[in-house]
Amino acid sequence: MKMIERAIAERIKKYSKFKRVVLVTGSRQVGKTTLLKELKEKERNYVSLDDLNLRALANEDPKLFMETYTPPIIIDEIQYAPCLLSYIKLDVDEKNKNGDYWLTGSQKFQLMKGVSESLAGRVGILEMSSLSYAEKHKLKTTLFDPRKIEKKDKISPNHLFEEIFKGGMPEYYTTNIERKMFFDDYIRTYIERDVRELTQVGNILSFHKFLISVASRTGEVLNYNSLAEDAGIDEKTAKNWLSILVNSDLVYLLEPYFSSELKRATKTPKIYFMDTGLCSYLCGWENSTTLMNSSVSGHYLETFVISELVKNKNNADSNLNYNLYYYRDKDGKEIDLIISFNNTLYPFEIKKTATPDKSMIKHFNILNNTKKEIGNGGLICLCPDIIPIDEANKAIPISSIL
Repeated sequence: MKMIERAIAERIKKYSKFKRVVLVTGSRQVGKTTLLKELKEKERNYVSLDDLNLRALANEDPKLFMETYTPPIIIDEIQYAPCLLSYIKLDVDEKNKNGDYWLTGSQKFQLMKGVSESLAGRVGILEMSSLSYAEKHKLKTTLFDPRKIEKKDKISPNHLFEEIFKGGMPEYYTTNIERKMFFDDYIRTYIERDVRELTQVGNILSFHKFLISVASRTGEVLNYNSLAEDAGIDEKTAKNWLSILVNSDLVYLLEPYFSSELKRATKTPKIYFMDTGLCSYLCGWENSTTLMNSSVSGHYLETFVISELVKNKNNADSNLNYNLYYYRDKDGKEIDLIISFNNTLYPFEIKKTATPDKSMIKHFNILNNTKKEIGNGGLICLCPDIIPIDEANKAIPISSIL
């Protein structure tokens, strides 16, 4: 298996210098354990709570566990023994030494409450995702800056949809493992080991149907009623199960932009799968060409762009600190992406087109009703070069945001 350099490594090393505890979260098999083992010093111990005997010891006698497995240490899958967090707090407060504990967690929905209660002010939390485009192609990871859009190497539509179809799960991307074998095992492991053990989901078949239903709606506005109907569950259960997917870092919810001036704006988020390979597998796409030519190809392109922006935001050691939103109102007017920082809104559309047209950005003027500054924006699309659309907006190749 070929090794891929992970962009978040520098942030982990930096956090370890300034925080007593470093917690790396992220969905299963995105490479958390592999990376921490690569980064660890020779003297740093490693213990995994996937081991049922060690998990039992940690939960039944945490004091003995802590005496047996001493820092500096990596504790893998800490969510299986949240009782350890209070013992870690006591130890780091006594020793006052940065970087003693490196923790990983695949499930935030039970973990984060314990972390916020026990380790507030002591822990640096980093979110790790599946491989980004930059990581896969050994490019420098940079955070897209809407104020200075740069031209990068062109990506052909065929290559782009091959990337979307395959996704970024490290084991799948770097080996010759058969696609069905990998993703079937991934889904089974996720449902049986994480969802069932940590949340007591009763009907596994219904949860699997729900997972497929969410994947089939990537890039769409969240509709709990539709998700519930597909899985044969009620809306309350659908809300609970979606929160599981979000807290497992499988799904990202892009929040809507609204303000007192935009009275018709929706307040419902949009759904995006963080790994487009897993999403395309759940939806039964057989190859990248079929996906590229399908009626939902635009949603997958949009999902790819949003997920790459989120990944690079998590990975890049950057001073840019912006928030991502979208806009939609009761009249059906929509802006796919709004980047907000420094009291300025930068609007973008994301389209599967190589022939940009001014009509594609016609809803940008809605933002003039806000009290914010409106920055330059544009149309993120399949065009080969950066092309002006009007005085404030450009057609932007997909490669420029990666």
